[in-house]
Amino acid sequence: MPEQPTLAALEDALAHVQDPELHRPLMQLGMLKNLRVEGTTARMRVVLTTPACPLKDRIEQEIRAAVVGVVPGIQAVQLDWDANVSRTRGLPGRRDVEGVRNIVAISAGKGGVGKTTVAVNLALALQRTGARVGLLDTDIYGPNVPIMLGLRDRPESVDGRIVPLQADGLKVMSIGTIIDPDKPVVWRGPMLANALQQFLFEVAWGELDYLVCDLPPGTGDIQLSLAQTIPLTGAVIVTTPQDVSIADVTKGIAMFTQLRVPILGVIENMSGFLCPHCGERTDIFSRGGGRVLAETRNLPFLGEIPLDPRIRTGGGDGRPLVAAMPEAPEAAVFQHVAAQLAAQVSQANFRAQAGPVMPSGPRLPVR
Repeated sequence: MPEQPTLAALEDALAHVQDPELHRPLMQLGMLKNLRVEGTTARMRVVLTTPACPLKDRIEQEIRAAVVGVVPGIQAVQLDWDANVSRTRGLPGRRDVEGVRNIVAISAGKGGVGKTTVAVNLALALQRTGARVGLLDTDIYGPNVPIMLGLRDRPESVDGRIVPLQADGLKVMSIGTIIDPDKPVVWRGPMLANALQQFLFEVAWGELDYLVCDLPPGTGDIQLSLAQTIPLTGAVIVTTPQDVSIADVTKGIAMFTQLRVPILGVIENMSGFLCPHCGERTDIFSRGGGRVLAETRNLPFLGEIPLDPRIRTGGGDGRPLVAAMPEAPEAAVFQHVAAQLAAQVSQANFRAQAGPVMPSGPRLPVR
């Protein structure tokens, strides 16, 4: 008579399966829940630290390899997937955005580095992993997200809450969809902070795995208000390779460090131009500055995005590259960067659950 599988044998087999990013056993991390044996099938709930985990398939393969054919009597594995994300991240005075699991700020030290283009395509790339994604344009003075996504309608209000517009499946909020596009926004700091509060807490975002926030360039009121209002999962730094961009970016890194916001990584945009006719690469803005910056600051380097006309024209036409040509090589670059970002979000969430996000630093003056 064949040996009957036991829960103890299943637990022993799973004790050595590690999280590929955190390099610690899944059982020890509390990521395997509700283990049970039903006939010849092992069932369990796998609790990830980020919903769009890029290594989800690898985790599943390693669980199956550790159980099927190893635990006597087990012939199949049934996995139920879940995600558990730390909300307030141990920081006082922060307020959750209802239904939103991760909030990622896309930042740049200066304008003209393609930050919004990166933010829009990254949001779309995260969505293509199966995640629920929103995009918040916090650049009040220069809201370009509606142009890049071809949004011309105005959002409606239902039961006192603003319903975000949708573009290619993304939930989108921007002041550019509320005010006349030809009307300048001449606001002081308190008015900016009030608008940001409305976009965060008076918009019906629903359930989101990621809310991507496109920040204005520099280190101003919006950055300060955002970091002191909500529990940011972390910030992504976008730079071009040349020295002048790198110099401005270092100020942004210092700002986020002082505000106790984790830096999830650095992206080098406009990193080389490949001639579509001969394939020759020309490093118009130099190359490698972003990687060197990341290595010098001991930060993750998320990847290089090339200078390509299709990326530019897609944004200008309201059809971003990842949405319009998802199979293009350049779109695959954004998918790779999004996977690297999701991995860093997973690690940031684990650190937030394990203890303080970052050591306390000197406080910035509140203006």
